[in-house]
Amino acid sequence: MLCLTYSPVVFTTRRLESIELPKKNYNRNIVVCEAKGPRPRYPRVWKTKRKIGTISKSLKLVECIKGLSNVKEEVYGALDSFIAWELEFPLITVKKALKILENEKEWKRIIQVTKWMLSKGQGRTMGSYFTLLNALGEDGRLEEAEELWLKLFSDNLESMPRIFFQKMISIYYHREMNDKMFEIFADMEELGIRPTVPVVTMVGNVFQKLGMLDKYQKLNKKYPPPKWEYRYIKGKRVKIRTKDLYNSNNSDVVSKSEEVNESELGDQTKDQADEVDEDYVEQLKEVDEYEPGEISTVPSESRESSMST
Repeated sequence: MLCLTYSPVVFTTRRLESIELPKKNYNRNIVVCEAKGPRPRYPRVWKTKRKIGTISKSLKLVECIKGLSNVKEEVYGALDSFIAWELEFPLITVKKALKILENEKEWKRIIQVTKWMLSKGQGRTMGSYFTLLNALGEDGRLEEAEELWLKLFSDNLESMPRIFFQKMISIYYHREMNDKMFEIFADMEELGIRPTVPVVTMVGNVFQKLGMLDKYQKLNKKYPPPKWEYRYIKGKRVKIRTKDLYNSNNSDVVSKSEEVNESELGDQTKDQADEVDEDYVEQLKEVDEYEPGEISTVPSESRESSMST
């Protein structure tokens, strides 16, 4: 008989050798193979360019409406399709797009976008209305600018910001509409709003052209030029002596009424800059943060004290 016997199977195991990486040039992204060593990582062929920030959205909105015609329905349709899938109205995106258009001096697009935003019931702040008023004045649409001014002035009689008066006076000053300019200046004095230096300069120039030297002297005596002026330098509010700023720019009134460019300030004026008190900075808040009717005018006494300091 055949006898089958089974012998035990001997399994031999091979010890795996551990691979140690150098501590100095250690990179976690390197995958180490036992046979061939570290495997190199090649750069990806594709790369996504999708960003969800408000800056990229605002740039996309500007590109969307830039190539369109001036037809109202076409522009409004493009804007409606842009926000069709948004859960909430992208107010920040639209405001940044308006700022980009303002830097590019696209006044017609600013008027269209602002009116579209206001028709949706969004962004009804004094900053939006001032942007619309500025664009109407720059585009030469004086009738619409006057209509908007009268509506805002009647609704916010005692809480109208001073910058609106300054803008309307500058619009009438460039068009030599002296009677209407004097009316707005008289409204400022009745409401107790102290005029700014550009407003006093424009009204004084008109008095000199018309030969009203007595009124010109009374105006300068009542509103003398301040010794200090508050400006922005590198995003910081500072006060600077006005003698270095207005001696060379007395003839150019427009540059004073608009925003200040940092390149216009010399090294000597920057060295003389001092920090402003925190209480004064809190009083000078931006107009865009408030809705119509919420801004209260500062009394004339506090304005005179702030200007004198």
